[in-house]
Amino acid sequence: MRGKGMKCLGLVLYCSVTSLAVSGCGGSKENGKVTEIEIVQYKPEAANYFKMVEEQFNAAHDDIHLTISSPNDAMTILKTQFIREDYPDIIGIGGDINYSYFVDAEILADVSDYQGLQNIKQAYRDIDESLELVPTEGTFALPYVANAAGILYNREMFEEHNWEIPKSWEELKTLCKNIKSEGILPFSFGFKDTWTCLAPWNAMAVDLSPADTPKQVNRGETTFSKEYAEVSEKYLELLEFGPDDPFAYSYNDACTSFARGESAMYPIGSYAAPQILSVNPDLKLDSFVMPANDSADGNTLNSGIDLQFCVTAECKNKEEAYEVLDFLYADENIQQYIDAQNAIPCKEGDFKLPSILDGMQEYISSGNMTDYPDHYYPSEMAVDAQIQTFLLKKDVDAFLKRFDTDWLRYNRDIIRQVEEYEKEHGNKSE
Repeated sequence: MRGKGMKCLGLVLYCSVTSLAVSGCGGSKENGKVTEIEIVQYKPEAANYFKMVEEQFNAAHDDIHLTISSPNDAMTILKTQFIREDYPDIIGIGGDINYSYFVDAEILADVSDYQGLQNIKQAYRDIDESLELVPTEGTFALPYVANAAGILYNREMFEEHNWEIPKSWEELKTLCKNIKSEGILPFSFGFKDTWTCLAPWNAMAVDLSPADTPKQVNRGETTFSKEYAEVSEKYLELLEFGPDDPFAYSYNDACTSFARGESAMYPIGSYAAPQILSVNPDLKLDSFVMPANDSADGNTLNSGIDLQFCVTAECKNKEEAYEVLDFLYADENIQQYIDAQNAIPCKEGDFKLPSILDGMQEYISSGNMTDYPDHYYPSEMAVDAQIQTFLLKKDVDAFLKRFDTDWLRYNRDIIRQVEEYEKEHGNKSE
């Protein structure tokens, strides 16, 4: 492990190795004429898909043997392995702060020479680049699929009442008032589970604050108190159109309520579709972009990389790893993943998207997409819990003040690193 990387990665590993006994996976190795390639990927809900991929790949190859693991706590396991310098050949992770740490720690290989890179949509390649703590030469991930967050809605209910899809904040509030006047609950919320508080926050923040707000704060150019004030105020307005006590309902409760037609809409990501449809398979489910801006032109789709593959720097058989990636990125395999997980492909191509994304199609096609702001938040800040507390107390000033204070506390090493980078390169821009 490189010294620089070990120091930065330590920010997220402080408790990883204290509670796990993990069997070593090892790097790529040759056993006779067969090259072993190992993938550890972090989405256990997709384990069946990856089991199928593993079996099909191995049936078609006699010179490479592929093993794909889909553990329940993959990120903790991976961090533990990295501390032990025990690396799989390929990792499947999301486009979030963990990816940022791994790039900075120099754990990931530069895959700029991979032929399939040119087929990845530029919007998602740009998201990965923006996640780098400081600009780093090279490409370190291959986005696979994305998800999107906005507002899921009951299409049959909308058609029955002739409700129109709102394009601005005022139109959204007017719609909610009309829905309430007909004795129907506009929104389901499941804020008993703190992570669900991030869904509306993210979807509104991308409309109302710069996409690079965290980086601007790190460079000392602005504050969250300034950039997130409107987001916070509008979030409180949104609460008026949900259940009386949104904190009494869990994520599963909210999904069930919406699936049973007890509300017209649910501000959550496309990842909730399988849970909702498991309750009511006949529900006509669609979605639209959160219209948090006062102008339709100011809205953007909140979409982030849900899964991407990275070759580790310690992989000894990069050519064989690339052959595995070729198989994973075959159109037919990506389509099977899309069908199973209601995902958005990060690869260019003629893919059939889930019908629940019909209302977001124009944003996807045009590339008008902005990453989840919380992908830049350190987990130690527990921003989801901070938002839940804010929604309970409804004190905007106190919430934003704490956000700024905690950001400086938990990001001081990164801020120092950014300052050093800016000083060395003699500019204040990226």
